[in-house]
Amino acid sequence: VQLVESGGGLVQAGGSLRVSCAASGFSFDDYAIGWFRQAPGKEREGVSCISNSGDNTYYTDPVKGRSTISKDNARNTVYLQMNSLRPEDTAVYYCAASERLLWSSSYYKAENYDYWGQGTQVTVSS
Repeated sequence: VQLVESGGGLVQAGGSLRVSCAASGFSFDDYAIGWFRQAPGKEREGVSCISNSGDNTYYTDPVKGRSTISKDNARNTVYLQMNSLRPEDTAVYYCAASERLLWSSSYYKAENYDYWGQGTQVTVSS
């Protein structure tokens, strides 16, 4: 099982980035994929999640309205498009896979995910 994030980098405040999560080694169609982030000195927090079918998406308040998550089952890849980036978005972004049925009350909890990637750094300069 492998999840590989890419697409992070340095961007100015107000800019955009799209991070990707490429999956292999498991039945991608059966898993929800979540994005989490961890800033220096802070706990890991949930950002967004997309259901296995792609029909349901969830966003936490800090990114709601500025981010879009999408899933390409043919490419085994999930994308998180982030716009209007702010310095407080600076963090390592991780994707994770869950075989559970996740809802708005559970998608942002790390313990509900089975597999994790190594993360990609996103830095937003002011």
